[in-house]
Amino acid sequence: MMDILLINGPNLNLLGTREPEIYGNKTLSDIEKDLTKVSQEKSVNLECFQSNHEGEIVDKIHDSVNSIQGILINAGAFTHTSISIRDALIGSEIPFVELHISNIFSREEFRKESFLTDKAIGIISGFGILSYSLALEGIIGYLSTKD
Repeated sequence: MMDILLINGPNLNLLGTREPEIYGNKTLSDIEKDLTKVSQEKSVNLECFQSNHEGEIVDKIHDSVNSIQGILINAGAFTHTSISIRDALIGSEIPFVELHISNIFSREEFRKESFLTDKAIGIISGFGILSYSLALEGIIGYLSTKD
């Protein structure tokens, strides 16, 4: 069975109430429940993790090296600022998909820069919460070809 880790970064715990015109009305818990259901249907174990703290995300990536085959990451604002998360992802050698609810390329200039994109196997951006299931499909497809 494939093991996938979903990482959500800062402020994503506020989904459902934070700028619903951009991020929608579903909570992070709703998204995780929906994605877990989809992953179970595909015989995939999905572990969900959220933190507002950069070091906790780095530690989670490090702790996953021998147990996780793929990572889905919505790093939130850390996408645009965190070299340490980038280095943890590179150092772990775990394939990852970068995902975003909004289209980061159609927003403020600073959101157009990502420290993750060039090392990700793919990026999903701008499909609302559907970005999560699209990213899951992508990583499952990618990992399935690696067997």
